[in-house]
Amino acid sequence: MASGMGAARLGPAERAAALERMAARELDVVVVGGGVVGAGVALDAVTRGLDTGLVEARDFASGTSSRSSKLIHGGLRYLEQLNFELVREALQERSLLLQRIAPHLVRPVPFLFPLTHHLWERPYVGAGVALYDMLGFASGLTRGVPGHRHLSRSRALRLAPALKKSAFTGAVQYWDAQVDDARYVMMMLRTAAEYGAHVAPRTQVVGFLREGERVTGVRVRDLESGAEQEIRAQQVVNATGVWTDDIQELVGGRGQIHVRASKGIHLVVPRDRIHSLTGIILRTEKSVLFVIPWGRHWIVGTTDTHWTLDKSHPAASRADIDYLLDHVNAVLSTPLTRDDVEGVYAGLRPLLWGESDETSKLSREHVVAHPVPGLVMIAGGKYTTYRVMARDAVDAVAHGLDQRVPPSCTDRVPLVGAEGYQALWNSRHRLAHSSGLHVARIEHLLQRYGSLIDEVLELIERDPSLARPLNGADDYLRAEIVYAATHEGARHLNDVLTRRTRISIETFHRGQAVAQEAAELLAGPLGWNDEQVKREVEYFTKRVEAERRSQEQDSDQEADAIRLGAPEIVPVVVPDRA
Repeated sequence: MASGMGAARLGPAERAAALERMAARELDVVVVGGGVVGAGVALDAVTRGLDTGLVEARDFASGTSSRSSKLIHGGLRYLEQLNFELVREALQERSLLLQRIAPHLVRPVPFLFPLTHHLWERPYVGAGVALYDMLGFASGLTRGVPGHRHLSRSRALRLAPALKKSAFTGAVQYWDAQVDDARYVMMMLRTAAEYGAHVAPRTQVVGFLREGERVTGVRVRDLESGAEQEIRAQQVVNATGVWTDDIQELVGGRGQIHVRASKGIHLVVPRDRIHSLTGIILRTEKSVLFVIPWGRHWIVGTTDTHWTLDKSHPAASRADIDYLLDHVNAVLSTPLTRDDVEGVYAGLRPLLWGESDETSKLSREHVVAHPVPGLVMIAGGKYTTYRVMARDAVDAVAHGLDQRVPPSCTDRVPLVGAEGYQALWNSRHRLAHSSGLHVARIEHLLQRYGSLIDEVLELIERDPSLARPLNGADDYLRAEIVYAATHEGARHLNDVLTRRTRISIETFHRGQAVAQEAAELLAGPLGWNDEQVKREVEYFTKRVEAERRSQEQDSDQEADAIRLGAPEIVPVVVPDRA
Protein backbone atom coordinates (compact mmCIF):
# COMPACT_ATOMS: atom_id res chain seq x y z
CA MET A 1 0.00 0.00 0.00
CA ALA A 2 1.00 3.61 -0.55
CA SER A 3 3.67 2.85 -3.11
CA GLY A 4 4.10 2.36 -6.82
CA MET A 5 1.24 2.22 -9.29
CA GLY A 6 -2.22 3.13 -8.10
CA ALA A 7 -1.20 5.65 -5.44
CA ALA A 8 -4.03 8.04 -4.67
CA ARG A 9 -4.57 10.80 -7.19
CA LEU A 10 -5.45 14.34 -6.22
CA GLY A 11 -7.06 15.29 -9.53
CA PRO A 12 -10.27 17.30 -10.18
CA ALA A 13 -12.57 14.28 -9.81
CA GLU A 14 -10.94 13.27 -6.54
CA ARG A 15 -11.31 16.80 -5.16
CA ALA A 16 -15.04 16.81 -5.97
CA ALA A 17 -15.47 13.38 -4.38
CA ALA A 18 -13.58 14.49 -1.25
CA LEU A 19 -15.86 17.51 -0.78
CA GLU A 20 -18.92 15.31 -1.27
CA ARG A 21 -17.73 12.73 1.27
CA MET A 22 -16.83 15.40 3.85
CA ALA A 23 -20.33 16.85 3.62
CA ALA A 24 -22.04 13.46 3.85
CA ARG A 25 -21.09 12.42 7.39
CA GLU A 26 -19.46 13.55 10.60
CA LEU A 27 -15.69 13.10 10.49
CA ASP A 28 -13.47 12.31 13.43
CA VAL A 29 -11.21 15.24 12.57
CA VAL A 30 -11.03 17.99 9.96
CA VAL A 31 -7.71 19.82 9.47
CA VAL A 32 -7.66 23.46 8.40
CA GLY A 33 -4.48 24.28 6.47
CA GLY A 34 -2.61 22.42 3.73
CA GLY A 35 0.97 23.32 4.58
CA VAL A 36 3.53 20.92 6.00
CA VAL A 37 2.00 20.84 9.49
CA GLY A 38 -1.58 20.43 8.29
CA ALA A 39 -0.53 17.70 5.85
CA GLY A 40 1.40 16.03 8.66
CA VAL A 41 -1.64 16.17 10.96
CA ALA A 42 -3.88 14.64 8.27
CA LEU A 43 -1.41 11.81 7.65
CA ASP A 44 -0.91 11.16 11.36
CA ALA A 45 -4.66 11.14 12.03
CA VAL A 46 -5.66 8.90 9.13
CA THR A 47 -2.91 6.37 9.88
CA ARG A 48 -4.26 6.12 13.42
CA GLY A 49 -7.59 5.02 11.96
CA LEU A 50 -9.41 8.36 12.24
CA ASP A 51 -11.87 9.48 9.57
CA THR A 52 -9.97 12.56 8.39
CA GLY A 53 -10.58 15.54 6.12
CA LEU A 54 -8.34 18.48 5.15
CA VAL A 55 -9.25 21.79 3.55
CA GLU A 56 -6.89 24.47 2.25
CA ALA A 57 -8.01 27.91 1.07
CA ARG A 58 -5.31 28.21 -1.59
CA ASP A 59 -3.00 25.63 -3.14
CA PHE A 60 -1.17 23.06 -1.04
CA ALA A 61 1.97 24.55 0.55
CA SER A 62 1.18 27.94 -0.96
CA GLY A 63 2.33 29.80 2.17
CA THR A 64 5.43 29.24 4.29
CA SER A 65 5.80 25.59 3.24
CA SER A 66 6.86 26.40 -0.32
CA ARG A 67 9.13 29.33 0.55
CA SER A 68 11.63 27.89 3.03
CA SER A 69 15.37 27.41 2.66
CA LYS A 70 14.46 23.86 1.55
CA LEU A 71 16.70 22.34 4.22
CA ILE A 72 16.03 19.41 6.53
CA HIS A 73 18.38 20.26 9.37
CA GLY A 74 18.87 20.49 13.10
CA GLY A 75 19.86 24.13 13.13
CA LEU A 76 23.48 24.72 14.08
CA ARG A 77 22.61 28.13 15.54
CA TYR A 78 20.30 26.52 18.09
CA LEU A 79 23.36 24.79 19.58
CA GLU A 80 24.80 28.23 20.34
CA GLN A 81 21.55 28.98 22.15
CA LEU A 82 22.09 25.72 24.11
CA ASN A 83 18.80 24.35 22.78
CA PHE A 84 20.17 20.81 22.59
CA GLU A 85 16.81 19.04 22.76
CA LEU A 86 15.40 20.94 19.76
CA VAL A 87 18.53 20.11 17.74
CA ARG A 88 18.50 16.44 18.77
CA GLU A 89 14.81 16.10 17.89
CA ALA A 90 15.30 17.76 14.49
CA LEU A 91 18.34 15.62 13.64
CA GLN A 92 16.46 12.44 14.53
CA GLU A 93 13.71 13.55 12.17
CA ARG A 94 16.37 14.21 9.50
CA SER A 95 17.57 10.61 9.83
CA LEU A 96 14.01 9.27 9.53
CA LEU A 97 13.25 11.35 6.43
CA LEU A 98 16.50 10.46 4.68
CA GLN A 99 16.41 6.75 5.33
CA ARG A 100 12.86 5.60 5.87
CA ILE A 101 10.08 8.10 5.17
CA ALA A 102 11.16 9.89 1.98
CA PRO A 103 14.55 8.79 0.58
CA HIS A 104 13.32 9.82 -2.90
CA LEU A 105 12.65 13.42 -1.83
CA VAL A 106 15.22 14.17 0.89
CA ARG A 107 18.93 13.93 0.13
CA PRO A 108 22.22 14.82 1.83
CA VAL A 109 23.93 18.12 1.03
CA PRO A 110 27.42 19.31 2.13
CA PHE A 111 28.20 22.72 3.63
CA LEU A 112 31.49 24.52 4.14
CA PHE A 113 31.81 26.71 7.23
CA PRO A 114 34.65 29.21 6.54
CA LEU A 115 36.68 30.18 9.63
CA THR A 116 37.86 33.76 10.03
CA HIS A 117 39.86 33.69 13.30
CA HIS A 118 43.17 31.87 13.72
CA LEU A 119 43.11 30.61 17.30
CA TRP A 120 39.80 30.13 19.07
CA GLU A 121 37.31 29.61 16.21
CA ARG A 122 38.38 26.18 14.91
CA PRO A 123 38.10 24.39 18.28
CA TYR A 124 34.86 26.26 19.05
CA VAL A 125 33.17 25.49 15.70
CA GLY A 126 34.71 22.02 15.58
CA ALA A 127 33.27 21.13 18.99
CA GLY A 128 29.85 22.41 17.94
CA VAL A 129 29.80 20.44 14.69
CA ALA A 130 31.07 17.31 16.47
CA LEU A 131 28.18 17.62 18.93
CA TYR A 132 25.83 18.20 15.97
CA ASP A 133 27.04 14.94 14.40
CA MET A 134 26.67 13.07 17.67
CA LEU A 135 23.12 14.32 18.24
CA GLY A 136 22.25 13.09 14.74
CA PHE A 137 22.16 9.44 15.74
CA ALA A 138 18.52 8.37 16.09
CA SER A 139 17.48 5.18 17.84
CA GLY A 140 17.93 2.34 15.37
CA LEU A 141 19.12 4.66 12.59
CA THR A 142 22.44 6.09 11.50
CA ARG A 143 22.79 9.81 10.77
CA GLY A 144 22.22 9.20 7.08
CA VAL A 145 24.91 11.75 6.19
CA PRO A 146 28.75 11.71 6.38
CA GLY A 147 30.53 13.12 9.41
CA HIS A 148 32.24 16.51 9.49
CA ARG A 149 35.88 17.15 8.61
CA HIS A 150 38.38 19.96 9.18
CA LEU A 151 40.00 21.60 6.16
CA SER A 152 42.94 23.91 5.67
CA ARG A 153 42.39 27.00 3.57
CA SER A 154 44.03 25.42 0.52
CA ARG A 155 41.88 22.26 0.76
CA ALA A 156 38.76 24.36 1.24
CA LEU A 157 39.64 26.38 -1.87
CA ARG A 158 39.87 23.17 -3.90
CA LEU A 159 36.27 22.44 -2.92
CA ALA A 160 35.09 26.04 -3.23
CA PRO A 161 37.33 28.03 -5.60
CA ALA A 162 34.73 30.82 -5.56
CA LEU A 163 35.75 31.84 -2.04
CA LYS A 164 37.94 34.90 -1.63
CA LYS A 165 41.27 33.67 -0.22
CA SER A 166 41.58 36.67 2.09
CA ALA A 167 38.10 36.14 3.56
CA PHE A 168 38.89 33.05 5.64
CA THR A 169 41.67 31.09 7.32
CA GLY A 170 40.36 27.54 7.03
CA ALA A 171 37.06 25.68 7.13
CA VAL A 172 34.95 22.90 8.57
CA GLN A 173 32.75 20.85 6.26
CA TYR A 174 29.62 19.15 7.55
CA TRP A 175 26.48 17.62 6.03
CA ASP A 176 22.77 18.26 6.32
CA ALA A 177 19.86 17.46 3.99
CA GLN A 178 17.55 19.25 1.59
CA VAL A 179 14.09 18.82 0.09
CA ASP A 180 11.74 20.46 -2.37
CA ASP A 181 9.44 21.70 0.37
CA ALA A 182 6.22 22.16 -1.66
CA ARG A 183 6.68 18.84 -3.41
CA TYR A 184 7.14 17.06 -0.08
CA VAL A 185 3.86 18.49 1.26
CA MET A 186 1.97 17.40 -1.85
CA MET A 187 3.41 13.86 -1.63
CA MET A 188 2.45 13.71 2.04
CA LEU A 189 -1.13 14.64 1.16
CA ARG A 190 -1.22 11.99 -1.56
CA THR A 191 -0.06 9.51 1.07
CA ALA A 192 -2.81 10.64 3.45
CA ALA A 193 -5.36 10.26 0.64
CA GLU A 194 -4.00 6.77 -0.07
CA TYR A 195 -4.88 5.81 3.48
CA GLY A 196 -8.35 7.31 3.17
CA ALA A 197 -8.11 11.04 4.01
CA HIS A 198 -10.39 13.44 2.11
CA VAL A 199 -8.35 16.34 0.74
CA ALA A 200 -9.64 19.52 -0.95
CA PRO A 201 -7.59 22.59 -2.01
CA ARG A 202 -9.17 25.96 -2.87
CA THR A 203 -11.70 25.34 -0.09
CA GLN A 204 -11.79 28.14 2.48
CA VAL A 205 -13.08 27.98 6.05
CA VAL A 206 -15.48 30.91 6.43
CA GLY A 207 -16.91 30.00 9.83
CA PHE A 208 -17.11 27.43 12.59
CA LEU A 209 -20.08 25.26 13.55
CA ARG A 210 -20.98 25.43 17.24
CA GLU A 211 -23.15 23.56 19.69
CA GLY A 212 -23.03 25.85 22.70
CA GLU A 213 -19.38 26.28 23.61
CA ARG A 214 -18.23 23.29 21.59
CA VAL A 215 -16.84 23.53 18.04
CA THR A 216 -18.53 20.82 15.95
CA GLY A 217 -17.10 21.50 12.49
CA VAL A 218 -16.50 24.18 9.88
CA ARG A 219 -18.41 26.01 7.20
CA VAL A 220 -16.41 26.12 3.98
CA ARG A 221 -16.69 27.79 0.61
CA ASP A 222 -15.52 26.06 -2.56
CA LEU A 223 -13.63 28.98 -4.07
CA GLU A 224 -13.82 27.44 -7.55
CA SER A 225 -17.63 27.21 -7.63
CA GLY A 226 -18.70 29.60 -4.85
CA ALA A 227 -20.79 26.85 -3.21
CA GLU A 228 -20.81 26.63 0.58
CA GLN A 229 -21.19 23.51 2.69
CA GLU A 230 -20.85 22.35 6.26
CA ILE A 231 -18.26 19.81 7.36
CA ARG A 232 -19.08 18.28 10.71
CA ALA A 233 -16.28 16.79 12.79
CA GLN A 234 -15.75 15.74 16.38
CA GLN A 235 -12.47 17.68 16.40
CA VAL A 236 -11.13 20.55 14.29
CA VAL A 237 -7.39 21.21 14.02
CA ASN A 238 -6.19 24.71 13.10
CA ALA A 239 -2.81 24.29 11.38
CA THR A 240 -2.68 27.55 9.46
CA GLY A 241 0.77 28.88 10.41
CA VAL A 242 0.94 32.66 10.08
CA TRP A 243 -2.87 32.75 9.71
CA THR A 244 -3.35 31.18 13.18
CA ASP A 245 -4.61 34.39 14.78
CA ASP A 246 -7.04 35.01 11.88
CA ILE A 247 -8.64 31.60 12.31
CA GLN A 248 -8.82 32.11 16.08
CA GLU A 249 -10.82 35.29 15.44
CA LEU A 250 -13.43 33.26 13.53
CA VAL A 251 -14.03 31.18 16.66
CA GLY A 252 -14.46 34.30 18.79
CA GLY A 253 -12.89 35.17 22.11
CA ARG A 254 -9.23 35.57 22.95
CA GLY A 255 -6.84 33.07 21.46
CA GLN A 256 -4.33 31.08 23.46
CA ILE A 257 -1.68 31.16 20.75
CA HIS A 258 -0.22 34.27 19.14
CA VAL A 259 2.01 34.10 16.09
CA ARG A 260 4.34 36.76 14.75
CA ALA A 261 5.38 36.65 11.09
CA SER A 262 9.07 36.96 10.24
CA LYS A 263 9.96 37.48 6.58
CA GLY A 264 12.78 35.51 5.00
CA ILE A 265 13.77 36.02 1.37
CA HIS A 266 15.94 33.87 -0.90
CA LEU A 267 17.71 34.49 -4.19
CA VAL A 268 18.21 31.89 -6.91
CA VAL A 269 21.28 32.21 -9.14
CA PRO A 270 22.71 29.93 -11.87
CA ARG A 271 25.18 27.28 -10.74
CA ASP A 272 27.98 28.70 -12.89
CA ARG A 273 27.93 32.03 -11.01
CA ILE A 274 29.50 30.44 -7.91
CA HIS A 275 32.30 27.95 -8.57
CA SER A 276 31.95 25.43 -5.74
CA LEU A 277 31.40 21.70 -5.16
CA THR A 278 29.77 22.32 -1.79
CA GLY A 279 27.23 24.55 -0.13
CA ILE A 280 28.48 27.35 2.11
CA ILE A 281 27.23 28.64 5.46
CA LEU A 282 28.21 32.09 6.73
CA ARG A 283 27.62 33.95 9.98
CA THR A 284 25.77 37.25 9.83
CA GLU A 285 25.17 39.79 12.59
CA LYS A 286 21.66 38.37 13.12
CA SER A 287 21.70 34.74 12.07
CA VAL A 288 23.33 32.63 9.36
CA LEU A 289 23.42 32.83 5.58
CA PHE A 290 23.27 29.72 3.38
CA VAL A 291 24.48 29.19 -0.17
CA ILE A 292 22.63 25.98 -1.03
CA PRO A 293 23.15 23.73 -4.08
CA TRP A 294 19.87 23.40 -5.98
CA GLY A 295 20.16 21.41 -9.22
CA ARG A 296 21.59 23.77 -11.83
CA HIS A 297 21.25 26.68 -9.41
CA TRP A 298 22.18 28.04 -6.00
CA ILE A 299 19.74 29.27 -3.38
CA VAL A 300 21.13 32.16 -1.30
CA GLY A 301 19.28 33.04 1.90
CA THR A 302 17.90 34.10 4.19
CA THR A 303 16.80 37.34 5.85
CA ASP A 304 14.90 37.64 9.14
CA THR A 305 12.72 40.74 9.47
CA HIS A 306 9.42 41.50 11.19
CA TRP A 307 6.44 41.52 8.77
CA THR A 308 2.97 42.97 9.40
CA LEU A 309 1.70 43.38 5.82
CA ASP A 310 -0.01 40.95 3.41
CA LYS A 311 0.46 37.34 4.54
CA SER A 312 -0.48 35.65 1.28
CA HIS A 313 2.15 37.30 -0.89
CA PRO A 314 5.01 38.73 1.19
CA ALA A 315 7.12 40.95 -1.03
CA ALA A 316 10.89 41.12 -1.30
CA SER A 317 12.25 44.66 -1.52
CA ARG A 318 15.43 46.01 -3.07
CA ALA A 319 16.85 46.34 0.45
CA ASP A 320 16.27 42.61 1.10
CA ILE A 321 18.02 41.62 -2.10
CA ASP A 322 20.94 43.98 -1.54
CA TYR A 323 21.35 42.64 2.02
CA LEU A 324 21.86 39.10 0.75
CA LEU A 325 24.12 40.15 -2.11
CA ASP A 326 26.30 42.26 0.21
CA HIS A 327 26.74 39.43 2.70
CA VAL A 328 27.50 36.69 0.20
CA ASN A 329 29.82 38.95 -1.82
CA ALA A 330 31.93 39.53 1.28
CA VAL A 331 33.40 36.03 0.77
CA LEU A 332 33.20 35.58 -3.02
CA SER A 333 36.15 36.34 -5.28
CA THR A 334 33.74 37.18 -8.15
CA PRO A 335 30.82 39.17 -6.70
CA LEU A 336 27.23 38.49 -7.66
CA THR A 337 25.18 41.33 -9.12
CA ARG A 338 21.43 41.83 -9.43
CA ASP A 339 21.75 40.73 -13.06
CA ASP A 340 22.83 37.28 -11.85
CA VAL A 341 19.57 36.77 -9.94
CA GLU A 342 17.19 34.40 -11.75
CA GLY A 343 14.53 34.19 -9.07
CA VAL A 344 13.50 35.70 -5.76
CA TYR A 345 11.02 34.29 -3.28
CA ALA A 346 9.81 35.48 0.11
CA GLY A 347 8.19 33.48 2.89
CA LEU A 348 6.93 34.07 6.41
CA ARG A 349 8.02 32.08 9.45
CA PRO A 350 5.26 31.56 12.04
CA LEU A 351 7.07 32.43 15.27
CA LEU A 352 5.47 32.12 18.67
CA TRP A 353 4.78 35.59 20.00
CA GLY A 354 6.03 37.12 23.20
CA GLU A 355 9.51 35.82 23.95
CA SER A 356 11.62 38.49 22.31
CA ASP A 357 11.30 41.72 20.38
CA GLU A 358 13.75 40.37 17.79
CA THR A 359 12.20 37.86 15.37
CA SER A 360 15.47 35.95 15.06
CA LYS A 361 15.24 35.15 18.79
CA LEU A 362 11.57 34.19 18.91
CA SER A 363 10.83 30.52 19.60
CA ARG A 364 10.93 27.94 16.80
CA GLU A 365 9.48 25.37 19.20
CA HIS A 366 5.83 24.55 18.80
CA VAL A 367 2.81 24.69 21.04
CA VAL A 368 -0.50 22.81 21.02
CA ALA A 369 -3.59 24.32 22.67
CA HIS A 370 -7.21 23.24 23.17
CA PRO A 371 -8.83 26.70 23.60
CA VAL A 372 -12.44 25.48 23.41
CA PRO A 373 -13.92 21.97 23.29
CA GLY A 374 -13.65 20.50 19.80
CA LEU A 375 -10.82 22.77 18.61
CA VAL A 376 -7.07 22.05 18.64
CA MET A 377 -4.53 24.73 17.69
CA ILE A 378 -0.95 23.95 16.61
CA ALA A 379 1.63 26.63 15.80
CA GLY A 380 5.35 27.42 15.82
CA GLY A 381 8.00 24.82 15.07
CA LYS A 382 10.09 24.35 11.96
CA TYR A 383 9.71 22.39 8.76
CA THR A 384 12.07 19.60 9.82
CA THR A 385 10.04 18.74 12.92
CA TYR A 386 6.59 18.82 11.26
CA ARG A 387 6.02 15.12 12.09
CA VAL A 388 6.55 15.69 15.82
CA MET A 389 4.19 18.68 15.71
CA ALA A 390 1.58 16.61 13.91
CA ARG A 391 1.89 13.77 16.42
CA ASP A 392 1.39 16.16 19.33
CA ALA A 393 -1.64 17.75 17.66
CA VAL A 394 -3.30 14.39 17.02
CA ASP A 395 -2.53 13.34 20.60
CA ALA A 396 -4.60 16.37 21.63
CA VAL A 397 -7.34 15.32 19.18
CA ALA A 398 -7.30 11.83 20.67
CA HIS A 399 -7.73 13.31 24.13
CA GLY A 400 -10.89 15.05 22.94
CA LEU A 401 -12.42 11.96 21.31
CA ASP A 402 -14.50 9.40 23.14
CA GLN A 403 -12.93 6.47 21.31
CA ARG A 404 -9.57 4.85 21.99
CA VAL A 405 -6.99 6.12 19.49
CA PRO A 406 -3.75 4.22 18.74
CA PRO A 407 -0.39 6.01 19.09
CA SER A 408 1.29 7.72 16.14
CA CYS A 409 2.94 5.43 13.59
CA THR A 410 4.16 7.96 11.02
CA ASP A 411 7.79 7.24 11.90
CA ARG A 412 7.21 3.94 10.10
CA VAL A 413 5.00 5.12 7.22
CA PRO A 414 6.93 5.86 3.99
CA LEU A 415 5.49 8.50 1.69
CA VAL A 416 4.16 7.43 -1.69
CA GLY A 417 7.05 6.88 -4.07
CA ALA A 418 9.49 5.80 -1.35
CA GLU A 419 9.02 2.04 -1.46
CA GLY A 420 11.07 0.55 -4.28
CA TYR A 421 12.86 3.83 -4.99
CA GLN A 422 16.36 2.52 -4.35
CA ALA A 423 15.83 -0.51 -6.59
CA LEU A 424 14.55 1.73 -9.38
CA TRP A 425 17.49 4.11 -8.91
CA ASN A 426 19.83 1.15 -9.31
CA SER A 427 17.92 0.21 -12.49
CA ARG A 428 17.84 3.72 -13.94
CA HIS A 429 19.90 2.80 -17.02
CA ARG A 430 17.45 0.00 -17.84
CA LEU A 431 14.55 2.40 -17.31
CA ALA A 432 16.20 4.88 -19.66
CA HIS A 433 16.60 2.22 -22.33
CA SER A 434 13.01 0.95 -22.08
CA SER A 435 11.48 4.44 -21.99
CA GLY A 436 13.64 6.02 -24.67
CA LEU A 437 14.57 8.87 -22.30
CA HIS A 438 18.13 9.87 -21.43
CA VAL A 439 19.32 8.50 -18.10
CA ALA A 440 19.65 12.09 -16.80
CA ARG A 441 15.91 12.53 -17.40
CA ILE A 442 15.16 9.30 -15.52
CA GLU A 443 17.29 10.48 -12.58
CA HIS A 444 15.41 13.78 -12.53
CA LEU A 445 12.05 11.96 -12.53
CA LEU A 446 13.10 9.47 -9.86
CA GLN A 447 14.18 12.30 -7.53
CA ARG A 448 10.78 13.97 -7.97
CA TYR A 449 8.40 11.01 -8.12
CA GLY A 450 10.31 8.03 -6.74
CA SER A 451 8.54 4.77 -7.59
CA LEU A 452 5.57 6.76 -8.96
CA ILE A 453 7.75 7.36 -12.04
CA ASP A 454 5.72 4.64 -13.78
CA GLU A 455 2.68 6.93 -13.76
CA VAL A 456 4.62 9.70 -15.53
CA LEU A 457 6.13 7.26 -18.04
CA GLU A 458 2.66 5.88 -18.74
CA LEU A 459 1.50 9.36 -19.79
CA ILE A 460 4.45 9.53 -22.19
CA GLU A 461 3.69 6.09 -23.57
CA ARG A 462 0.13 7.18 -24.37
CA ASP A 463 1.27 10.52 -25.86
CA PRO A 464 4.94 10.56 -26.99
CA SER A 465 4.82 14.36 -27.44
CA LEU A 466 4.86 14.61 -23.64
CA ALA A 467 8.44 13.26 -23.63
CA ARG A 468 9.66 16.62 -24.96
CA PRO A 469 10.99 19.24 -22.54
CA LEU A 470 9.16 22.53 -22.16
CA ASN A 471 10.39 25.12 -24.62
CA GLY A 472 12.11 27.59 -22.28
CA ALA A 473 12.41 25.39 -19.18
CA ASP A 474 14.10 22.26 -20.45
CA ASP A 475 14.73 20.75 -17.01
CA TYR A 476 11.04 19.71 -17.04
CA LEU A 477 9.17 17.43 -19.43
CA ARG A 478 5.75 18.28 -20.80
CA ALA A 479 4.44 15.13 -19.09
CA GLU A 480 5.21 16.66 -15.69
CA ILE A 481 2.85 19.56 -16.38
CA VAL A 482 -0.02 17.22 -17.26
CA TYR A 483 0.74 14.96 -14.29
CA ALA A 484 0.60 17.94 -11.91
CA ALA A 485 -3.08 18.38 -12.83
CA THR A 486 -4.13 14.74 -13.11
CA HIS A 487 -2.39 13.40 -9.99
CA GLU A 488 -0.94 16.21 -7.84
CA GLY A 489 -3.84 18.52 -7.08
CA ALA A 490 -2.76 21.49 -9.21
CA ARG A 491 -5.78 23.61 -10.16
CA HIS A 492 -4.15 26.59 -11.86
CA LEU A 493 -1.13 27.58 -13.93
CA ASN A 494 0.52 29.31 -10.97
CA ASP A 495 0.27 26.10 -8.93
CA VAL A 496 2.27 24.27 -11.57
CA LEU A 497 4.94 26.85 -12.43
CA THR A 498 5.52 27.91 -8.81
CA ARG A 499 5.08 24.77 -6.69
CA ARG A 500 4.74 21.50 -8.69
CA THR A 501 7.77 22.69 -10.63
CA ARG A 502 10.09 25.56 -9.69
CA ILE A 503 10.13 27.21 -13.10
CA SER A 504 9.05 30.56 -11.65
CA ILE A 505 12.31 30.88 -9.69
CA GLU A 506 14.69 28.78 -11.83
CA THR A 507 14.51 30.80 -15.05
CA PHE A 508 15.35 34.40 -15.82
CA HIS A 509 11.95 34.77 -17.52
CA ARG A 510 10.36 33.43 -14.27
CA GLY A 511 7.96 31.22 -16.16
CA GLN A 512 6.57 33.75 -18.60
CA ALA A 513 8.20 32.08 -21.62
CA VAL A 514 6.50 28.74 -20.90
CA ALA A 515 3.17 29.99 -19.55
CA GLN A 516 1.25 29.55 -22.81
CA GLU A 517 2.58 26.05 -23.51
CA ALA A 518 1.97 24.92 -19.93
CA ALA A 519 -1.57 26.36 -19.86
CA GLU A 520 -2.43 24.54 -23.09
CA LEU A 521 -1.17 21.28 -21.58
CA LEU A 522 -3.30 21.85 -18.47
CA ALA A 523 -6.43 22.67 -20.46
CA GLY A 524 -7.34 19.04 -21.16
CA PRO A 525 -7.18 17.53 -17.67
CA LEU A 526 -8.66 20.66 -16.04
CA GLY A 527 -11.39 21.20 -18.65
CA TRP A 528 -10.36 24.72 -19.69
CA ASN A 529 -11.61 26.42 -22.83
CA ASP A 530 -9.52 28.90 -24.84
CA GLU A 531 -10.80 31.79 -22.75
CA GLN A 532 -9.67 30.15 -19.50
CA VAL A 533 -6.24 29.35 -20.98
CA LYS A 534 -5.87 33.02 -21.91
CA ARG A 535 -7.03 34.09 -18.44
CA GLU A 536 -4.56 31.80 -16.68
CA VAL A 537 -1.64 33.14 -18.73
CA GLU A 538 -2.69 36.75 -18.13
CA TYR A 539 -2.98 36.30 -14.36
CA PHE A 540 0.36 34.53 -14.15
CA THR A 541 2.06 37.21 -16.26
CA LYS A 542 0.63 39.98 -14.08
CA ARG A 543 1.90 38.19 -10.97
CA VAL A 544 5.45 37.93 -12.34
CA GLU A 545 5.46 41.56 -13.46
CA ALA A 546 4.20 42.74 -10.06
CA GLU A 547 6.88 40.70 -8.26
CA ARG A 548 9.60 42.16 -10.48
CA ARG A 549 8.43 45.71 -9.82
CA SER A 550 8.08 45.10 -6.08
CA GLN A 551 11.70 43.96 -5.96
CA GLU A 552 12.80 47.40 -7.22
CA GLN A 553 11.19 49.19 -4.26
CA ASP A 554 13.16 50.44 -1.28
CA SER A 555 10.73 49.61 1.52
CA ASP A 556 8.44 46.77 2.57
CA GLN A 557 5.42 49.07 2.34
CA GLU A 558 6.16 50.10 -1.26
CA ALA A 559 6.97 46.52 -2.30
CA ASP A 560 3.80 45.18 -0.67
CA ALA A 561 1.58 47.77 -2.34
CA ILE A 562 2.88 46.88 -5.80
CA ARG A 563 2.76 43.10 -5.25
CA LEU A 564 -0.88 43.40 -4.18
CA GLY A 565 -1.60 45.05 -7.53
CA ALA A 566 -1.65 41.61 -9.16
CA PRO A 567 -5.02 39.93 -8.47
CA GLU A 568 -5.32 36.25 -7.56
CA ILE A 569 -6.91 33.97 -10.13
CA VAL A 570 -9.12 32.58 -7.35
CA PRO A 571 -9.37 35.20 -4.60
CA VAL A 572 -10.10 34.16 -1.04
CA VAL A 573 -13.12 35.70 0.63
CA VAL A 574 -13.26 37.89 3.73
CA PRO A 575 -15.32 35.85 6.20
CA ASP A 576 -17.67 37.29 8.78
CA ARG A 577 -16.06 37.39 12.22
CA ALA A 578 -17.75 35.59 15.09
